[in-house]
Amino acid sequence: MTDLIRQGALFLMSEKCYDNYFLEHNFLDVPCFKALLSKGLGLAIIAGSVLVKVPQVLKILNSKSGEGINIVGVVLDLLAISFHLSYNFMHGYPFSAWGDSTFLAIQTVTIAVLVLFFNGRKAQSGLFLVGYVVLMYVLNSGLTPMSALFTIQSCNIPILLVGKLSQAYTNYQAGSTGQLSAATVIMMFAGSVARIFTSIQETGDFMIILTFIASTFANSVILAQLIYYWNKPAGAKVKDSKAKKPKTKKDD
Repeated sequence: MTDLIRQGALFLMSEKCYDNYFLEHNFLDVPCFKALLSKGLGLAIIAGSVLVKVPQVLKILNSKSGEGINIVGVVLDLLAISFHLSYNFMHGYPFSAWGDSTFLAIQTVTIAVLVLFFNGRKAQSGLFLVGYVVLMYVLNSGLTPMSALFTIQSCNIPILLVGKLSQAYTNYQAGSTGQLSAATVIMMFAGSVARIFTSIQETGDFMIILTFIASTFANSVILAQLIYYWNKPAGAKVKDSKAKKPKTKKDD
């Protein structure tokens, strides 16, 4: 039983921290506390990521519509997640530092396929899925040099910002967040904030830390829009602009 507890504890902390907590009863060790907190947050984020975009998927399926969802933004978001996943996986970083990207990628590609499908582009939705599977194989099978993966990861910040902010622009034009799921937006924001801390603790990789800072900013913009447009129906801005349009002689 003691060995089982020890193995479980060592999954969350180093042997040094295990000795500090369980043998020396030194519970005030700050580095060990930060490491344990980071590992716990990382695992919690992974657990949450299993369902983080499911509300969005269900909302699209129930309405049979991708209205208000910018497909360019979704694709760019998918690329950013996938590049991040491949960069971390090929570097051998702890799964707790990037495991959520696996589940986010699966759910984001599902959203992209559904938006294409319900927008009447059924053949393209199938081709998109096949193309994505091929891309992931190339990135994670060793065919892509590490130097190329580093370059790709460095491009993640502009890709991520353009993707998220294009969705924000779509929301602004429509005067509504359309079929965007509130639960998904809130969880994505919270996850990106927590990932700044876990990345500092578990990888120390400046490129990854900077990526999550950019992600937090972009997610905060969409979250702010969600709150602002909360009770406004889709197309409200367009209707308002038409209502305010001055009458011409022809209208009279």
